[in-house]
Amino acid sequence: MNNQFFERTQSDQIASLTVTAHEVLKLYGVLEAEVECINYEFNATFAVTTDSAQKYALRININSTRVRADICAEIEWAQYLYRIPEVYVPAPIANLHDDYVTSIAHSDSGRLLNCVLYTWLEGDVIGDEPSMEQLHLIGRTIATLHQSTEKFQLSPNAQLPIFKDLLWGTEDYLFGPKSQLSDKDRSVLHEAAVQIMKFTDELYENSSAQIIHADLHGWNMMCHEGLIYIFDFDDCGYGLLAQDIAVALYYLDTPEQESALLEGYRSVRALPIYSDNAMKALLLQRRLMLLNYLCETNNQEHKQMLPKYLDQSLERASRFLTDVRG
Repeated sequence: MNNQFFERTQSDQIASLTVTAHEVLKLYGVLEAEVECINYEFNATFAVTTDSAQKYALRININSTRVRADICAEIEWAQYLYRIPEVYVPAPIANLHDDYVTSIAHSDSGRLLNCVLYTWLEGDVIGDEPSMEQLHLIGRTIATLHQSTEKFQLSPNAQLPIFKDLLWGTEDYLFGPKSQLSDKDRSVLHEAAVQIMKFTDELYENSSAQIIHADLHGWNMMCHEGLIYIFDFDDCGYGLLAQDIAVALYYLDTPEQESALLEGYRSVRALPIYSDNAMKALLLQRRLMLLNYLCETNNQEHKQMLPKYLDQSLERASRFLTDVRG
């Protein structure tokens, strides 16, 4: 593995991965195409326009720790959801070998990268400022997604993690040997983490796990002709519906926004059972997962966010501990 690749500028990294994207597309029979990087955070996503004006989205897993069996599970679930009325998702595309996961050597990073190709979604990314109407629709969409997936089963060739642990299977940069936190900061966050796991364990004792998206926010949703489209399934796994809802709520700013989303959900099905403190725990867990990501990421832009994000996380952890102690 060549870690020097991740020390290069983001534009240099994107240029290298764009070359790789063209190589990957040849394995799908796409020899001539315009390729543009539209997102480079955790992984690299490219908009692909062929010479016949067909459009696709190509994702190259440059930072993901997901193995082939995980990605196969993502593909199986996306294929299943694509056939469900009132659930709108892109369709996975097979390569010339009839495989939905394409692996390619990337010499600059020294990594074997897994790639997936999806149909293109029209519309506008919802982003950070959803309207109240959109939030109601998002709630309905999440509820329909949950309802449709209750009995879905993966094939023996696919696997997904179960989200029972604090960091959902990712390497621990908060409390493990690679932690760079001060003893004081680590102590506050660890005390909060203990409480988070207490509530999580209680939720798992009283609820059944199923496949959840696990990354439902406005940058993974699009609105087109009054419909909500969901994409970016690479974080999916077995979890609780309350965990999926908590992720969606985490990115909202006001109680009114939260109410709009939850009312939309309730218009389709009842909310899962959770206490106010349990939801606070799940919301803080999301915060700690993102903090952990900032501690380990190779993304230079994201690394710069860490000091401020850590301070805010400590404040939230302290408030949470005050709330749960009564």
